[in-house]
Amino acid sequence: MKLYCFGESGNAYKCALALEMADLEWEPIHVDFFKGEARSPEYRAINEMGEVPVLIDGDTTLTQSGVILDYISSKTGKLGGRSAAERREVLRWLFWDNHKLSTQIGTTRFLMNFLAADKRPEGVIPFLQGRLKAAYTVLNDHLANRNWVAGEAVTIADLSCCGYLYYPEPYGFDRADWPNIDHWLDRIAALPGWKHPYDLMQRALPAATA
Repeated sequence: MKLYCFGESGNAYKCALALEMADLEWEPIHVDFFKGEARSPEYRAINEMGEVPVLIDGDTTLTQSGVILDYISSKTGKLGGRSAAERREVLRWLFWDNHKLSTQIGTTRFLMNFLAADKRPEGVIPFLQGRLKAAYTVLNDHLANRNWVAGEAVTIADLSCCGYLYYPEPYGFDRADWPNIDHWLDRIAALPGWKHPYDLMQRALPAATA
């Protein structure tokens, strides 16, 4: 398997982490995102959306992290729900993460760390951080009496929701403010196969840039 990715991408990290935890052989293909490679005609021939990640497995080419996570789980029988009801719960949290959590973090983190200060639209970062506080509250409360997001074991729902939360760049999230999320992130990091995003994928920018 080949995963088109770059280290700063939380969506790519979710998939890389799933590949590691499912014990699959895979190769990271670095995409020089910040120099426009994902928008090049050559890359758009792989993914018309011009986005990362892309997973290629033989004749199968997949885009969108949620689809890739579901493929990895379905192919291996790992990291998925143990029943139809659990699988629906896994999908419920995948969709919630894509809509309420990861998209907001990705945009906020990009604006605060990878875009020049004079190009940041006024008021957008505080607005997004307010929406994120509501999302952190939902996740923190959900994890109050459970170890994992969906079911009795780690699933792709956990890997999707945690994808951006291990990054060191500031975007307004402090683990100490959300103890249930903090303990959950520690549980995931203690699992076989877990690695930090910058240990799984090559960075597109030098560390000093962030």
